[in-house]
Amino acid sequence: MHSWTFDDMPDLSGTTAVVTGANSGIGAVTALVLARSGARTILACRDPERGARALQAVRRAAPGSDTRLVGLDLADLSSVAEAAGHIAKETDGSLDLLVNNAGVMALPLLRTADGFEMQFGTNHLGHFALTHHLLPLLGTGGMSRVATVSSLAHRIGRIDFGNLGAARGYDKWRAYAQSKLANLLFTAELQRRADEAGRPVLALAAHPGLSATELGQAGPRLAGRTWAAKLERATRVYTQPASAGALPTLYAATLPTALGGSYYGPRLLGGTRGAPGPARMSARAQDMDTARTLWDESARLTGTPADAI
Repeated sequence: MHSWTFDDMPDLSGTTAVVTGANSGIGAVTALVLARSGARTILACRDPERGARALQAVRRAAPGSDTRLVGLDLADLSSVAEAAGHIAKETDGSLDLLVNNAGVMALPLLRTADGFEMQFGTNHLGHFALTHHLLPLLGTGGMSRVATVSSLAHRIGRIDFGNLGAARGYDKWRAYAQSKLANLLFTAELQRRADEAGRPVLALAAHPGLSATELGQAGPRLAGRTWAAKLERATRVYTQPASAGALPTLYAATLPTALGGSYYGPRLLGGTRGAPGPARMSARAQDMDTARTLWDESARLTGTPADAI
């Protein structure tokens, strides 16, 4: 079987892409490959200094590419709205690809600027709001895509509508799994609504498998457990590099034959790294009643119109 690699990327000249969390890890690789493939690429990053360094790194590695930087803090809905406004100006009113990549994992109980539990608020609600703000740009120049990064952890997730804000009880891994399940339910409902409205938008999702990024170190650092952060770094010898982890995202973002609602991940056979391909979703991730309810509740929480598409 042919192994899909960066060499299989199509020519993206004339297209515009936004990648959230593009300053490191899978997001940085994704942005670089898109830029190298000819897309005008907007790096949407929370930290201005790290974002500026990432922008310069992409420009050095992809000389002549059209790359730009926009500030985006997914844990602050006012920042999300402001970032969407800046993106609209940078894209000249048309967006071909939105990669909802940024995320946090296994954090101690923290709150976003708007009072949401940090993992649900950042991983799901922030991207939900950003996508809503950018909907007027999607599909205006032909078929557009929204590729959202989920996780294998979604399989143990469950949406607790009675406790989305972690008002009672908190487990960092359950909260993470819930946010990643929400990513898949959001993808399914976005596609259903786009199809119903006749909008030329493909909503897809991907997971990177076990990849060596900075994601796993944030939680231990914030909890003051430097030993745990060091242990996480040590385990990287058993994981794939961020470059391999980015393959499923890019596959979902550019595969010509991809179908809306598809979910992709690395196919690991016998411990070897294979080509990205279809990934298995849990039954909860395919529950369209839950997807509709989550959409409506997310719209209420973020103050975005539930019928925007």
